[in-house]
Parts: sequence; C-alpha cells; structure tokens
Amino acid sequence: MSPQLLLATRNQGKIVEFRRILDDVAPGAIELVGLDQFPDLHDVDETGTTFQENALLKAREMSEATGLPAIADDSGLCVDALNGDPGIFSARWAGVHGDDAANLAKVLAQLEGVEDSKRGAFFICVAALYIPGGQSQAYSHCEEGRFYGSILHQPVGTNGFGYDPIFAPQGMSISSAQMSSEEKDAVSHRGKALRAIAPFVIEALQ
Repeated sequence: MSPQLLLATRNQGKIVEFRRILDDVAPGAIELVGLDQFPDLHDVDETGTTFQENALLKAREMSEATGLPAIADDSGLCVDALNGDPGIFSARWAGVHGDDAANLAKVLAQLEGVEDSKRGAFFICVAALYIPGGQSQAYSHCEEGRFYGSILHQPVGTNGFGYDPIFAPQGMSISSAQMSSEEKDAVSHRGKALRAIAPFVIEALQ
C-alpha cells in the first residue's frame, strides 16, 4: 500500500494542480488524500506574516488534526507597482476570501492608468511538508517557486483560477489562463515548488 499524504487545502483549483503535478513527478508512489475526507476539520487561520509561515501553519495544523503527513502551500500575486501587494493577502484582497472575480477586479482598478513597463509582477508559491513526530521529532521542509510576468489591462482566458486571466507570463503574449494545464505546470510557481519538494516527500514517506 502506498503511503498517504494529505493535501491541506479546500481550494479545488489547487487540489487539481497538486494531484496532477505530484502524480507526474512520482506516479503511484503516494496516495493523495483531500480535505474532503475530513469534513469536520475547521479552516486554518492564516496568521503568519510570510508565505512560508502560512504554508507551514496549514500543513502542521492539518497534519496534527488528522495524524497524516500533510503538504500545504501558501501562494499569491506580488505586483511591483503595488509594493508587492496583494502578497499574502491575495486570496482575500477584495475583502472576501476566495472571491476570485472581486480580487482580480480590485487589482485592475488599482493599476488603472499604470503603463505597461511598470506592470511587472510575479506569482510565488511556498510548499510545506509536515510529518507528525509521534515518539520522535516532527519533520518539516519548505520549497519556493516563482512565476514572473506582468499584469494585463483586462482578463483574458478561461483556464486556471485566481489571477490567471490578468497575468501574462514573461516572454509570452497570452495570459496564464490561456495556457494548457501541461504548459502551466511546466513553468508555474506551484509547479516549480511542488517539483522541488517532491523528492523530500518521497524520501520522507518511503
């Protein structure tokens, strides 16, 4: 039987990406378990001040609540002209957690009139692995990935989620919401972070 790994997120877009990327890196090596199997678990308050703090917080709390090794991420969009915002507040930038359309509209409104040369931005993802200690010490490990580009003037494309429709990857003339899943996984912040952490997951669980 393959060891189990909890994906500590309720974001369906992230769950699909997590499963696809980890299965691609280590097909069949790990049984991925979603939070949908633990409907009574409460959401973790993201009280950290950095992406790494929040990712570790989510992985640790969900792992300790379920007894399973857990992987979580914290990710967001950092816009140069907004001094790095929305940053760790990306999922709730417009005030309601997970309202993608409102978050996206707020960023576009804040950048109204900003010229193309000053619309630089990047996505960042920190993936955190946490394995409960039991009688020994707990184990944790983090990896980071970044995805550079710029902010478009209006949403384009229907793939992906979050800010994808307004993000043009560096060197491309399309938004990340116009990329196929395979194209995005190869260059995205989450793809990079998960591929970087995958060897540590496999080594720790096998």
